[in-house]
Amino acid sequence: MTEINLTKIQQPSAAEICDAIELDEEALVLLQESMAPAAYLQLLIEKELYPDAVKFLAGALPKREATWWACLAARESLGEAISPDDNKAIQLAEAWVYKPTPENCKAALPAAQATGFKNAAGWAAMAAFWSGDNISPMEGTIVPPPDYLTGKAVIGAVMLAAAQNGFQQMKNNYQLFLKQGIDIAGGGDGRSIQ
Repeated sequence: MTEINLTKIQQPSAAEICDAIELDEEALVLLQESMAPAAYLQLLIEKELYPDAVKFLAGALPKREATWWACLAARESLGEAISPDDNKAIQLAEAWVYKPTPENCKAALPAAQATGFKNAAGWAAMAAFWSGDNISPMEGTIVPPPDYLTGKAVIGAVMLAAAQNGFQQMKNNYQLFLKQGIDIAGGGDGRSIQ
């Protein structure tokens, strides 16, 4: 594998990222104290610990980039047979990525709920909603979301997308989605990865 470039990731060490996420024991054993995020992510991928690699990258990316990654995975997994509710959820999540306003953030919640969270589309929209400044449903009340919520929604989106087409496709899906996420983390848009 070529050298991974993660310019969008601000944390200087992999351990700092791992403190905020839940990884399997097999992945944690590989972590060394002074390991850079790129080196750790590369090791997780080489060992084919794809769910842990997804968790790590989702927890490390800034919210907009992470949400964009969830949108790409959702679109890829649903293909041409996308329902109107799923399409709307992804469109509203993308709208927040393009213009992260409170209005775009709030619009993502009902769209996410309309999907029933049965696939990646609803979780991409939740990533957008949880990336805002206020998750309170009550007017005039401000409840800031915990920082980790966006990453949790992105993990859900990418993992559901990886499993969408059955077990036989899962490894290929994980590899594709991780390449897209790495491209986004390096400053790309993830779209040209196939």
